[in-house]
Amino acid sequence: MAEPSIRDQLTMDPEALYREDQFSDQRAGHIRKLTPVTPEGEVDTSRPVIFVGQTQVMTPAGALPLSFELPGNTVGEAAAHFAEEAEKAIESTMEELKRLQREAQSSIVVPGQGGPGGPGGGPMGKIQLK
Repeated sequence: MAEPSIRDQLTMDPEALYREDQFSDQRAGHIRKLTPVTPEGEVDTSRPVIFVGQTQVMTPAGALPLSFELPGNTVGEAAAHFAEEAEKAIESTMEELKRLQREAQSSIVVPGQGGPGGPGGGPMGKIQLK
């Protein structure tokens, strides 16, 4: 099966459009309110409004951006859930980073076969140009 072309991947669905409003307390982060709209730009009441929280945490490697969905029907309700959902996102991200670190540490390198980029090894990283 052929991979989708760039044009296919970048085609926007006019039936799935949202208008975006952004709110911030200029301290903890941002809340994006995504209001569904019709192809004509009118509010689409058949689909729910979505709230997305955004913040960043500092790590030894630098700032790590986080995005997470917020429950609520108003921006005030979404803001009330911000800290709780941000904490969940941080915990989930840290667990994923630890899992990836364990996987990287458990990689077995067989002598004579070379590692990535080494003699007899494959290309560096996972990106391959064809």
